[in-house]
Amino acid sequence: MSPKQWVFDPNSGGVKIKEAVKQRTEKRIRDYAETHLVGRYTRLEIRFRGHFCYADAYTEPEPPGPNWPPPDWPESREEYLERLRDTPFHLFRLRYFGEEDEWGLAFYSYGNNKYELSVFPTGEFFGTPEVALQTAAEFHLRSLDFRTSSK
Repeated sequence: MSPKQWVFDPNSGGVKIKEAVKQRTEKRIRDYAETHLVGRYTRLEIRFRGHFCYADAYTEPEPPGPNWPPPDWPESREEYLERLRDTPFHLFRLRYFGEEDEWGLAFYSYGNNKYELSVFPTGEFFGTPEVALQTAAEFHLRSLDFRTSSK
Protein backbone atom coordinates (compact mmCIF):
# COMPACT_ATOMS: atom_id res chain seq x y z
CA MET A 1 0.00 0.00 0.00
CA SER A 2 1.41 3.38 -0.96
CA PRO A 3 1.79 6.08 1.69
CA LYS A 4 -0.87 8.77 1.83
CA GLN A 5 0.02 12.02 0.15
CA TRP A 6 -1.25 15.49 0.91
CA VAL A 7 -2.88 17.11 -2.10
CA PHE A 8 -3.95 20.74 -2.15
CA ASP A 9 -7.66 21.22 -2.84
CA PRO A 10 -8.68 24.78 -3.82
CA ASN A 11 -12.25 23.91 -2.86
CA SER A 12 -11.53 23.27 0.82
CA GLY A 13 -9.80 24.89 3.73
CA GLY A 14 -8.86 28.51 4.06
CA VAL A 15 -7.82 31.04 6.66
CA LYS A 16 -10.19 33.10 8.80
CA ILE A 17 -10.26 36.63 7.39
CA LYS A 18 -8.94 39.28 9.78
CA GLU A 19 -10.89 42.51 10.21
CA ALA A 20 -8.23 44.62 8.45
CA VAL A 21 -8.27 42.27 5.44
CA LYS A 22 -12.08 42.41 5.37
CA GLN A 23 -12.03 46.21 5.27
CA ARG A 24 -9.38 46.37 2.54
CA THR A 25 -11.12 43.69 0.46
CA GLU A 26 -14.53 45.35 0.70
CA LYS A 27 -12.97 48.69 -0.28
CA ARG A 28 -11.24 47.09 -3.28
CA ILE A 29 -14.48 45.49 -4.48
CA ARG A 30 -16.53 48.67 -4.00
CA ASP A 31 -13.90 50.89 -5.62
CA TYR A 32 -13.72 48.61 -8.64
CA ALA A 33 -17.51 48.46 -8.94
CA GLU A 34 -17.88 52.24 -8.68
CA THR A 35 -15.23 52.76 -11.35
CA HIS A 36 -16.02 49.97 -13.84
CA LEU A 37 -19.61 48.84 -13.28
CA VAL A 38 -21.56 52.09 -12.99
CA GLY A 39 -25.18 51.60 -14.00
CA ARG A 40 -25.08 47.80 -13.84
CA TYR A 41 -26.38 47.42 -10.28
CA THR A 42 -28.38 49.44 -7.77
CA ARG A 43 -26.77 48.06 -4.62
CA LEU A 44 -23.80 45.85 -3.83
CA GLU A 45 -23.78 43.74 -0.68
CA ILE A 46 -20.49 42.33 0.56
CA ARG A 47 -20.29 40.11 3.62
CA PHE A 48 -17.72 37.90 5.29
CA ARG A 49 -18.07 34.64 7.15
CA GLY A 50 -15.08 32.67 8.39
CA HIS A 51 -12.72 32.31 5.43
CA PHE A 52 -15.31 33.40 2.84
CA CYS A 53 -16.19 36.72 1.23
CA TYR A 54 -19.59 36.86 -0.50
CA ALA A 55 -20.75 39.49 -2.99
CA ASP A 56 -24.35 39.99 -4.09
CA ALA A 57 -25.77 42.60 -6.43
CA TYR A 58 -29.25 44.06 -6.62
CA THR A 59 -30.58 45.43 -9.89
CA GLU A 60 -33.51 47.36 -11.27
CA PRO A 61 -35.72 44.83 -13.06
CA GLU A 62 -36.68 45.30 -16.66
CA PRO A 63 -40.24 46.67 -16.78
CA PRO A 64 -42.77 43.95 -17.59
CA GLY A 65 -44.89 44.17 -20.70
CA PRO A 66 -48.25 45.95 -20.86
CA ASN A 67 -50.25 42.78 -20.16
CA TRP A 68 -48.48 42.08 -16.90
CA PRO A 69 -49.57 40.67 -14.54
CA PRO A 70 -51.70 37.81 -15.83
CA PRO A 71 -55.23 37.77 -14.39
CA ASP A 72 -54.48 34.99 -11.87
CA TRP A 73 -51.09 36.33 -10.72
CA PRO A 74 -50.89 36.53 -6.88
CA GLU A 75 -49.20 39.95 -6.70
CA SER A 76 -49.65 43.37 -8.24
CA ARG A 77 -47.28 44.81 -10.83
CA GLU A 78 -45.69 47.01 -8.13
CA GLU A 79 -45.30 44.10 -5.71
CA TYR A 80 -43.71 42.02 -8.47
CA LEU A 81 -41.17 44.74 -9.32
CA GLU A 82 -40.39 45.33 -5.65
CA ARG A 83 -39.80 41.60 -5.10
CA LEU A 84 -37.37 41.54 -8.04
CA ARG A 85 -35.59 44.65 -6.71
CA ASP A 86 -35.15 42.89 -3.36
CA THR A 87 -33.82 39.65 -4.86
CA PRO A 88 -30.02 39.58 -5.12
CA PHE A 89 -27.83 38.01 -7.76
CA HIS A 90 -25.21 35.96 -5.92
CA LEU A 91 -22.13 37.18 -7.80
CA PHE A 92 -19.40 35.09 -6.19
CA ARG A 93 -17.83 33.62 -3.10
CA LEU A 94 -14.14 34.12 -2.48
CA ARG A 95 -12.12 31.74 -0.31
CA TYR A 96 -9.23 33.29 1.60
CA PHE A 97 -5.97 31.37 1.90
CA GLY A 98 -3.88 34.12 3.51
CA GLU A 99 -2.86 36.16 0.44
CA GLU A 100 -4.92 39.25 -0.43
CA ASP A 101 -4.28 38.88 -4.17
CA GLU A 102 -4.84 35.12 -4.37
CA TRP A 103 -8.39 34.16 -3.48
CA GLY A 104 -10.22 31.00 -4.48
CA LEU A 105 -13.36 31.58 -6.55
CA ALA A 106 -16.79 29.98 -6.58
CA PHE A 107 -19.88 31.03 -8.52
CA TYR A 108 -23.39 30.32 -7.33
CA SER A 109 -25.15 27.60 -9.28
CA TYR A 110 -28.85 28.39 -9.36
CA GLY A 111 -29.47 24.89 -10.74
CA ASN A 112 -27.83 23.24 -7.73
CA ASN A 113 -28.49 26.00 -5.17
CA LYS A 114 -24.88 26.08 -4.00
CA TYR A 115 -21.54 27.67 -4.76
CA GLU A 116 -19.40 25.70 -7.21
CA LEU A 117 -15.61 25.87 -7.54
CA SER A 118 -14.61 28.02 -10.52
CA VAL A 119 -11.45 29.20 -12.20
CA PHE A 120 -10.47 32.73 -13.08
CA PRO A 121 -10.35 33.77 -16.76
CA THR A 122 -6.61 33.08 -16.64
CA GLY A 123 -7.36 29.40 -16.05
CA GLU A 124 -5.95 29.62 -12.53
CA PHE A 125 -7.76 28.75 -9.31
CA PHE A 126 -6.55 31.96 -7.64
CA GLY A 127 -6.99 35.62 -8.45
CA THR A 128 -7.97 39.03 -7.18
CA PRO A 129 -11.35 40.22 -5.92
CA GLU A 130 -11.47 42.74 -8.78
CA VAL A 131 -11.14 40.05 -11.46
CA ALA A 132 -13.78 37.95 -9.68
CA LEU A 133 -16.18 40.90 -9.70
CA GLN A 134 -15.57 41.75 -13.35
CA THR A 135 -16.04 38.12 -14.38
CA ALA A 136 -19.27 37.78 -12.40
CA ALA A 137 -20.57 41.12 -13.70
CA GLU A 138 -20.05 40.07 -17.32
CA PHE A 139 -22.31 37.11 -16.66
CA HIS A 140 -24.94 38.51 -14.28
CA LEU A 141 -25.13 42.27 -14.69
CA ARG A 142 -26.27 44.15 -17.75
CA SER A 143 -26.82 47.83 -18.37
CA LEU A 144 -29.82 49.24 -16.53
CA ASP A 145 -30.69 51.44 -19.51
CA PHE A 146 -33.34 49.23 -21.11
CA ARG A 147 -33.78 51.53 -24.11
CA THR A 148 -30.26 50.94 -25.35
CA SER A 149 -29.34 47.52 -23.98
CA SER A 150 -29.37 44.53 -26.27
CA LYS A 151 -31.77 41.73 -25.45
